[in-house]
Amino acid sequence: MNSPYLPQEARIIERIEESPGLFTLRLHFTEPKRQEAYHFEPGQFNMLYLYGVGEIPISIVSDPKDEHIIDHTIRAVGRVSQAMSRLKTGQSIGLRGPFGRGWPLQTAEGRDVVVVTGGLGCAPVVSVINYIQHRRERFGKLNIVQGVKHSSDFIWKERYDHWRQMPDTTVLLAADRGDPIWPWHVGRVTDLFDQLDFDPANVSVMLCGPEGMMHVVARQMLERNVNENEIWLSMERNMQCAVGHCGHCQYGAHFICKNGPVFSYAELQPLFGQPGF
Repeated sequence: MNSPYLPQEARIIERIEESPGLFTLRLHFTEPKRQEAYHFEPGQFNMLYLYGVGEIPISIVSDPKDEHIIDHTIRAVGRVSQAMSRLKTGQSIGLRGPFGRGWPLQTAEGRDVVVVTGGLGCAPVVSVINYIQHRRERFGKLNIVQGVKHSSDFIWKERYDHWRQMPDTTVLLAADRGDPIWPWHVGRVTDLFDQLDFDPANVSVMLCGPEGMMHVVARQMLERNVNENEIWLSMERNMQCAVGHCGHCQYGAHFICKNGPVFSYAELQPLFGQPGF
């Protein structure tokens, strides 16, 4: 059995430049048996390790049924991620994982799904959309809502256009500030909620972004009679060990790396917005 503390060697089989400062590393374990034994759920994450530089938690964005690749979309914002941005196809990297609790996609089957993201950290829900896309007949109506500060922050225009072509799918985009040619909504992402098409009694809502935004969205969903146990949030904290030992990601009685990063709103509501948490 592989130790959860020991990175395994994975080779970069493709590097994709998504946009300036954002890239995807497509990985495959060097050891075939390790690749064969590797399984994950959307919403889980891996710890990626670069020798002599450090280790960071990164969400897995590929489909769990793809047995040949493990995709991670990374923004070059810190020392480790910037060093990883300079890696090339054929080079190796260390990988530990998968870790954490993912999105409840199996229990969401047969239900409408609302995905709301804020800011640039939308990679954790890309895996949700990819998963539903390849199993579209298992789910009800799909609503995708993305909000950013400025229209120039949108990074995956081609994907949004592609998602709009899926059956029973609504894609709504909002920017706090828009360029003169920006064709979508200028304002808050919550301004778009009247355009959503879902059954409040049969929906799973999945959120990712700044905690303040997620808190506001969760409250609005509750006002629309969505059950608090069907509102799911991807939380972020300083995850370093990924196994609940170091305490850096502790959130009340929870450890984000172990008990999350995906939580129901009902689990977090007593702590949400409390100073110190």
